[in-house]
Amino acid sequence: MSVKIILSDIDGTFLTDDKKVTDLTAQAAKSIVDKGLHLVLVSARMPEAIYPITDGIGLPRLPVISYSGGLVLTENEEVLHDKKMPLDDTKNILAEIDKRWVGVCINYYSGRKWYVRTIEYNVQHEMDITQAKAEVADFYKLIDENILPNKIMIICTPPTCEEMETELGKMFPRLNVVRSAPYLLEIMDKSVSKAVGIEILLKHYNISVDEAIAFGDNYNDLEMLEYIPRSVAMKNAPDKVKQIAREVTESNADSGIYTYLVKAGLI
Repeated sequence: MSVKIILSDIDGTFLTDDKKVTDLTAQAAKSIVDKGLHLVLVSARMPEAIYPITDGIGLPRLPVISYSGGLVLTENEEVLHDKKMPLDDTKNILAEIDKRWVGVCINYYSGRKWYVRTIEYNVQHEMDITQAKAEVADFYKLIDENILPNKIMIICTPPTCEEMETELGKMFPRLNVVRSAPYLLEIMDKSVSKAVGIEILLKHYNISVDEAIAFGDNYNDLEMLEYIPRSVAMKNAPDKVKQIAREVTESNADSGIYTYLVKAGLI
């Protein structure tokens, strides 16, 4: 069956470790689009932290699966899926964090907006990396206005991050509380996954899983790599991810997406 869609994680897959797109990866992306295939970036990032990547290499607006499947947009920025956290859980988990872990950096993402309490060092660093812009807001006022989050992200020290993952995960069973890096804790509705977001997008385009290729490099890609039969792990991925994927390509630093697509005769 012919390939109609290429799905790729961003950090550690489409980007190098220093958040760059290699020339060959950019060439592969342009070739995919020029051939009329769908190229979709699938990430925990918000849309405004994805579009600068594709804009930067001269691509047209692409479909995106952001917040690890919590928000799905077409190339025309039409919303296909928008899963927010439950109101009570949002209010209660913020209260618990404020009570027990004073001083951690809380980031509140809702749709196309990123809210913080203050533009501190960690927020500025994240803005510099992603080119997205944070807005200062009172989280509890947002909740009162029914502006609920797709994702809450905590930036803190690794020991605190590990402690919060364990404790909050037990307290809030309707939420998915997981570290995406030693210093990053991601909190979303339990139903959110990259596989769910991909399923919604494939249905929209009337494409089957057998017509897709998925690239990933980390544990939050496992559901995606299990869902898509033709799944490819990067060489820089942990062994567990490589074992789940059907194939392994070169690392993100060595343009693994380009290497695989050339060998597959797709570009």
